[in-house]
Amino acid sequence: MSDAMSNVAVVECRALSKTFFQGEYAVPVLSSINLRVGAGDTLSIVGASGSGKSTLLHLLGGLDSVTSGEVFLAGHNLATISEAERGNLRNRALGFVYQFHHLLAEFTALENVAMPLLIRRMSRNDAHAQAAAMLHKVGLGHRLPHRPGELSGGERQRVAVARALVTEPACLLADEPTGNLDRASADAVFALMTDLCREKGTALIAVTHDSVLANRLDRVMHLSDGILNSD
Repeated sequence: MSDAMSNVAVVECRALSKTFFQGEYAVPVLSSINLRVGAGDTLSIVGASGSGKSTLLHLLGGLDSVTSGEVFLAGHNLATISEAERGNLRNRALGFVYQFHHLLAEFTALENVAMPLLIRRMSRNDAHAQAAAMLHKVGLGHRLPHRPGELSGGERQRVAVARALVTEPACLLADEPTGNLDRASADAVFALMTDLCREKGTALIAVTHDSVLANRLDRVMHLSDGILNSD
């Protein structure tokens, strides 16, 4: 990688603000947030329920539009490219993990993990081989033909992590990724996710209310009253 490319932030926002409108009432959620995340950085964002953590993650991932400010993904200003280009960029540069796994119930673990690769028009055989390798990495090599309903909560979330990382994204965005799990499963899934990101040099931005898990990452930032502050 060239020096110029290595200096490009994976995800960056400048003076980002978001206001929701309910009829004639304006509800400000985020105010003038500046954030830069480079390759391999790991960052947790903590805050009370309703503080705007998920909204911030959606804006950084290009899933929602900002009220003011700018968001850059892999050096591209999301406001200056088309919706199709944003979709392609998200598929290339980002992985997403949510509190609920959002696996497709009618598909096997293998098929769920292969889906992002098939969207990239990878051949079925290659996509399944890559998905199988990732499922082995998350300890589910024996669960390839099982559907989500046949898996435990922790196993389903491991499949979701595998699906998010199978494309080797530049950044993983995780929104309360262990919020639906018991303590032991949460610890195991979070450790797995962070280890895989560090192994591949994937940046990680994790939103969580769990301070124990948050403190395992390189940086901790707090979101309160729409303002993002360093720990």
